Formats: sequence, structure tokens, C-alpha cells
Amino acid sequence: MTLYEDLKWRGLIQDISSPDLIDKLNKGGLTFYIGTDPTADSLHLGHYSSFLITRRLAKAGHNPIVLVGAATALIGDPRGTTERELSDKDLVFENFEKLKAQVQKVFPYPVVNNYDWVKDITVIDFFRNYGKYINVGYMLNKDLVKRQMESGISYAEFSYMLIQGLDFKYLHENMNVDLQVAGSDQWGNITTGIELIRKTTGDEVYAMTMPLVTDSKGVKFGKSEGNAVWIDKEKTSSYELYQFLINSEDDIIIDYLKRLTFLSKEEIEAIEKEHNEAPHLRIAQKRLAKEIITDLHGEGAYEEAEHISTLLFKGEIKKVPVKDLRAGFKNVPHFDITSDNIVNILASTKICSSKREANEFIGNGAISINGEIIKDKTFVIDKSIAIDDEIIIVRRGKKKYFFCNIH
Repeated sequence: MTLYEDLKWRGLIQDISSPDLIDKLNKGGLTFYIGTDPTADSLHLGHYSSFLITRRLAKAGHNPIVLVGAATALIGDPRGTTERELSDKDLVFENFEKLKAQVQKVFPYPVVNNYDWVKDITVIDFFRNYGKYINVGYMLNKDLVKRQMESGISYAEFSYMLIQGLDFKYLHENMNVDLQVAGSDQWGNITTGIELIRKTTGDEVYAMTMPLVTDSKGVKFGKSEGNAVWIDKEKTSSYELYQFLINSEDDIIIDYLKRLTFLSKEEIEAIEKEHNEAPHLRIAQKRLAKEIITDLHGEGAYEEAEHISTLLFKGEIKKVPVKDLRAGFKNVPHFDITSDNIVNILASTKICSSKREANEFIGNGAISINGEIIKDKTFVIDKSIAIDDEIIIVRRGKKKYFFCNIH
């Protein structure tokens, strides 16, 4: 397959600005960029899914540049719903340094900051050199702007696409960039840059967007319970990342393997065959977890995350590191308790609906404390049996877990 055919097979092309780009992609030699704004101190899994394109194109002989845009972070990108709060300036610069280090570790290419070339532009020069060339009607027709008009959009956010267009023009003129790549939600901003460059220089440059990676309900990849899944393992542990990936839905897992790994077509088709024959074994999900965690955190981190998952599945809770224990059970019901008889604790926390039910569960061997089945109805739960002097994990039946902090 050619590069373009491979990208199409993987589902990584939503739109291209010109059919001429196909041949240029296949030949190699383009300098291109992809960007993000430093609105947080780490990239999340959604960024990772997009930024992988740098390595795919680099392998095909293209030259990636990563833009981490402090200037655009200080303005705010229209999101099509409501206005963003302005970001703190000092925090944006702190985030830039953290993201730069993180990007260069995972995606080892030049990192640039648009603040460097935007900061000295005067208001008059901005309007004369950039604003003059982009029609307001053209800007109003952009999808995210149209959607946000109902709730209201500030002039600052309305102007965001001009700054992104300015970035494309600067990189084209100073670093020979002829292609910008981004998620499909950035199409309007990218094409503004193409228009600006065409009108001011006469040059033809190109855009390529990728479909946003989502689950079957349309939730962006990398979001869990409304929170981002970070690639910084201090913010999202390898075990948490493992759990997020291992729970990927069956009907979309093969798409994830295509778009989020460098496995070949033949390898993915073989995994798909195995997975379809025994989906309960989660073969495809395990391979996805292995590829991503190994890439981000290393092979040892993947093996440890898999080991922790096995321990928890077996109920060997005391062998799990405390940090990972907290991460593994962060989404189960939490209770604060004090030392007391097991029946009283089960009833008072509503882990069991009543003392009678608590006695029945205990008698049937359906209650375990920190991985050990308790059949003694006089058993006392206190700090002496707690993990790290404060953690009590209660399991009711085979799958219902409860996290208790004992005081």
C-alpha cells in the first residue's frame, strides 16, 4: 500500500484540501505541523491519538514540527458551545514547558511556540497584515463559530482562527511548512490559513484532517467519567491506563488498533479473527493496551499494570501497591468508617441493606475483606487489618467492591 492508502485503511483521513496532496504524501519530503494549546500540564490520550500522525508521516520521509501554542492558549479556541474562561498567563507558560518536554520524549521532533512570533505584532499590523485578507462572512460560516453564535462568542475567540492562520503563514515562510494536520474539528481554522497564504503570497499549501477518535456513543477518546486520561503516568498511572484501554468496546476496538498502533494490516486482521472467535478473552483490547502503554511508559510499566490487574481479578488485594489500589478502586463507592463489628459496618454503610442481609452474606461466604473471605459474624474490622493503616476493601459477591477509609 502507498502511504495514502494505508492512512485511508486506518481511518485516519477525514478531509484533504486538494487531490494534489495524495501524490505529495506518497512521495515524501513535505514539512508539516500539528499543534495543541498548553491549557493543561500534560497531553491526554486524545492528543496522543492525533499526534501519532507525526511518526507515521516521518517514517514515510516527511518532516514533522509540533506547535505548542501559548499565544492561542491565551485567547481560547471556540468550542461551539460556550465561551471559555481566559487562561492564567503564568500557568500557560508553565504548561508550555511541561508539554514541550513531554512531546519531545514521545514525539521527538522540533517544538515551536507561536507566542514567539505573535507577541510583538501590533494591533494595527495584525489588522493590516492578516485581518484585511479574511472576510467576516467567511469566518461566520465556520462550523464552530456558527454553533457558538447562539450562546455568544467574544471577538477574542472569533479571532482565534486568524491567529492559527497567521501561524500557518509564519511557519510556511520561515520553516518551509506546506501542510497542516489536525483533528476534523480544526478544519475551519486550517483552511483560514490556506486562504491567508494564498491571498498574501500566491502559494498553495495543504490541509489534512483526521476523524476524531470516539467511542460508540461519540465521546472523545481519552475521556473517562468526564475526566481526561493523561499520558503523564504521575497523573494517570499505567494501571489506570490499562483499565481504560482494556474496557474498550468490542464494536470499535479494531478501529482503535488501526488508528492508535503501528501494527500492520496483516497483524490487525489476525488479531481481529482471534478476537471475533473469543471476544470474552479481550485479545484485541489487551493488545491495544500493550502497544500504547509500552509506547508511553515502557514495557516494564505495561507488564506491571497487567500483573496488578491479574492480582485484583484473583482478589489478591494485599499484593497491590497502595497507589494502584486507590486508582483501581477510585470509581467504586467510598465510605469513611471506624472500628466496629463487620455486621454493623456492612449495614451502616448500606453495603448490605440490613443486618439480616449482612448475616446472610457472611454466612454464605459472600463477603471478603482485603481479599480474604470472612465467615465469622463477630469479626471486628479495625486498623490492625487495614492496608497502609487506613484502607479496607470490601467485596460483596463476585463483583461488587467498596472502598473504606478507616479512622
